[in-house]
Amino acid sequence: MDLLLGLASDLADEVPDLDLDKILEVPVVYAAAKVGRASLEQPADGSAPDNEDLEPLFKTIIEHIPAPTYNPNGVLQAHVTNLDASPFLGRLALLRIYNGTLRKGQTVAWARANGELKNVKITELLATKALDRVPTDSAGPGEIVAVAGIEEITIGETLTDADNPQPLPLITVDDPAISMTIGINTSPLAGRVKGAKVTARQVKDRLDKELIGNVSIRVLPTERPDAWEVQGRGELALAILVEQMRREGFELTVGKPQVVTRTVDGKIHEPMEHMTIDVPEEYLGAVTQLMAARKGRMTNMANHGTGWCRMEFIVPARGLIGFRTKFLTDTRGAGIASSISEGYEPWAGPIEYRTNGSMIADRAGVVTPFAMINLQERGSFFVRPTAEVYEGMIVGENPRAEDMDVNPAKEKKLTNVRSSTGDELERLIPAKQMSMEQALEFCAGDECLEVTPSAVRIRKVTLNGNDRAKERNRAKRN
Repeated sequence: MDLLLGLASDLADEVPDLDLDKILEVPVVYAAAKVGRASLEQPADGSAPDNEDLEPLFKTIIEHIPAPTYNPNGVLQAHVTNLDASPFLGRLALLRIYNGTLRKGQTVAWARANGELKNVKITELLATKALDRVPTDSAGPGEIVAVAGIEEITIGETLTDADNPQPLPLITVDDPAISMTIGINTSPLAGRVKGAKVTARQVKDRLDKELIGNVSIRVLPTERPDAWEVQGRGELALAILVEQMRREGFELTVGKPQVVTRTVDGKIHEPMEHMTIDVPEEYLGAVTQLMAARKGRMTNMANHGTGWCRMEFIVPARGLIGFRTKFLTDTRGAGIASSISEGYEPWAGPIEYRTNGSMIADRAGVVTPFAMINLQERGSFFVRPTAEVYEGMIVGENPRAEDMDVNPAKEKKLTNVRSSTGDELERLIPAKQMSMEQALEFCAGDECLEVTPSAVRIRKVTLNGNDRAKERNRAKRN
């Protein structure tokens, strides 16, 4: 109840015409999903609800959630609200039926996003039963069903009556804001994992399969036949795709996330995000400083005396690359952030993501404790002793801004002359272990990620040190 009162107080200031009585009169059901119980009576702390099943929850839903309204004389109108894919049926369109009846084998009008009307046949109609989809012959208003047989259908389009078509308003999907290059693994350690999928054909087939059920991404060709540009709404969505492919046994080379720009009246425009942040009051300064460094401008701030502040920012989409990890660290995990698309605005200027350089292995070999002890005063490591490295692989972070070539495989020279003093115990600082998201955030413009089922490594795009030196000199001259 305290939570509801606090919510009502916040909403009363932001939405004066809101009916607060309805908010405070919402039914409360106490449920424990793990044991499958629900009750209208609050259980004691640490105990499960007294009822033996979930019947109170279902009764509450039936009593308080209104049934769908529809026109009994209306023609068929079914909106595509989501997409899925089946290995046997191909693309599935998830529909909500507003009016009329949809039947298996029926010929309907497909109202496309470009305004075109096309007659199609419903080859398969699936209803949901528990967690499974089962075939059905017909479905009526209010039902959510899946249909197969329409390969290019997408979210927001309508299936309507073929003789009297009446399309519903189109649902638009936000354009991609972030892109990254995904290709086959080109490192010297490629193919070491047994059973890994390493060919360009396998990677392309997997990306094409993702396009069937994921309308938020686009896959575009690049200059190389073994790499593709994958565009999505945000860095997290693309990172989830890469992680799924890694768990499926793919070996990939993943480029640093980049922003998708467009040219308007001869000027470069970039996508902007409207970000809403809720944080405890003590982290207000840290969050404001973090957003300012990423070219964010505050549009609103509210503090209702509950100990929490709500801030709203307009920030470039590229400013959110690497934002999540830093935000959670600065707010000790207490901050809540969400963002929606805010259109395009002129380029906001350079954003500095990282001020430190990289420690780069200058040769292939196995990391030795002797080399790490001698190098640990010059930076922090990402690799552990006995790890295999290759030329051009990033093995650590240099505190200075420039990159530094190191030899992490250097071994201690042994002689047949006995030392006058015994070996002294040296303490080796543990290596920093980064997740795939953190590794993507760390990557500089000339670096990329090697993703395999067993490891995630950061490397230079150009592995050979001499070739990298030539590229730097060429860039300076230009």
